[in-house]
Amino acid sequence: MAGIFARVTDIFKANINDLLDKAEDPEKMIKQIVIEMEEAVSKATTAVGSAIANEKQLDKQYAEKHKLSAQWQERAIKAVNAGRDDLARQALEKKNMFEKARTDLEQPLTEAKKTATTMRAQLDQLKAKLDEARVRQGTLIARHQAAKAKKQISSSLAGIGDGAFGNFDKYEQKVLQAESEAEAMSELAGDTTSLDDEFAKLEAGSSIEEELALLKSAADKD
Repeated sequence: MAGIFARVTDIFKANINDLLDKAEDPEKMIKQIVIEMEEAVSKATTAVGSAIANEKQLDKQYAEKHKLSAQWQERAIKAVNAGRDDLARQALEKKNMFEKARTDLEQPLTEAKKTATTMRAQLDQLKAKLDEARVRQGTLIARHQAAKAKKQISSSLAGIGDGAFGNFDKYEQKVLQAESEAEAMSELAGDTTSLDDEFAKLEAGSSIEEELALLKSAADKD
C-alpha cells in the first residue's frame, strides 16, 4: 500500500510542465498518468479490503475467545457450587487457555485496526487526488490544444511575414507602374491624333480654296 501511495504522490510531485515538454504526445501522456492513478487506486482499494478483512477476522477470533473464556468461567463456578472441584479445575484450565489466546490476539488486533485505519485514510487521499487529476486532465488537455493552435497561428503568420508582404508591395508597385505607363501611352496617342486632325483640316481647307480659285477663274473667262 505504501508503494502504491508513493507512486501516485511522485506523479503529483512531478513537474507536469517538464513532463509535457518532454512528451511527444502530451495529451496521451496526461491520459496515461490518469490511467496509472486509476490502477493505483484500484490496487489500493484491494489492499484496504484485505486489511479490513484481516481486522474483522482477528476481531471475530478475539470476541470468540473472550466468549469461550467467560463460558468456562461460569462452568467452573457451577462445578464449585456442585461440589465438583475436579470439574471446576478442568473448567478453569479451559478458561485460562481461551483467556491466554484472547490476550495473545490483543496486539495483532490493535495493529490490524491501526493498519486498516491508516490505509483507509490513504485510500481516501488517493481517491481525492484521482478526482483532482480527472478535473485537471480536461483543463490541461484544453490548455495544450490552445497552445498548439496558438503555435500554428504564429507559424502561419511567420510564413507570410516580411518577405511575403514585401513581395506583395513589389507587385503592387508593378501594377501601379503598368497603369501609369498605360495612361502615358493613352495621352501620347491622344496628342498624335489631335495633330493629325489639325493637318487634315488644314489640307482639307487648302483643297477647297484651290477648287474655289479654279471656279472663279473659269467664271472670269466666260
